[in-house]
Amino acid sequence: MVEVLVLYYSSGGNTKSLANLIARGIQSVDGVKARIRTVPLVSPVCEAISPAIPDAGNPYVTLEDLVECDALALGSPVRFGNMSSHLKYFLDSTSHEWLTGALSGKPACVFTSSGSIHGGQEACLLSMMIPLLHHGMLIIGLPYTESKLMTTTTGGTPYGVSHYSGMKDDLPISADEKELAIAQGVRIATVTRKLHQSEHC
Repeated sequence: MVEVLVLYYSSGGNTKSLANLIARGIQSVDGVKARIRTVPLVSPVCEAISPAIPDAGNPYVTLEDLVECDALALGSPVRFGNMSSHLKYFLDSTSHEWLTGALSGKPACVFTSSGSIHGGQEACLLSMMIPLLHHGMLIIGLPYTESKLMTTTTGGTPYGVSHYSGMKDDLPISADEKELAIAQGVRIATVTRKLHQSEHC
């Protein structure tokens, strides 16, 4: 069984919704399953710690999750055109995996959500790609063969699916965004399965 790690941080729930849609697309591909994980909050207070297991929702990611999975779908809300500090804090802990090449050659894709339609979605997606490229991962975009990219008036982008949540974080995932998120899950699952099969021929 091929497994794709869907790793995200979500503050308002929108990036989590995208993660679940991407996971749905992944699991629609025969022989591929999704492993959904999140990251704990980063506190400026040194004494503050999160519980080892979240009170609700998806489990926290471990470095073993990265090593064990065959691909990665990485998601974050936009923070001034960048990924969230919570997600970056986890990625900053992956030096050993970089030194050993544990992620090299594995496919990866990225996704995001923002309160403004021009609030830095594409910059955020590119910021998430940078550490993945350093790890030697193979970036899988969302091609214009997905026709909704040409017509959507909400989220989209060829760098990865995005969602426009509105300034009050109250806009639901649009029909176009939903279709593109599922398509992105199908795409990374299909590519990962093909690579996995070619390596085991």
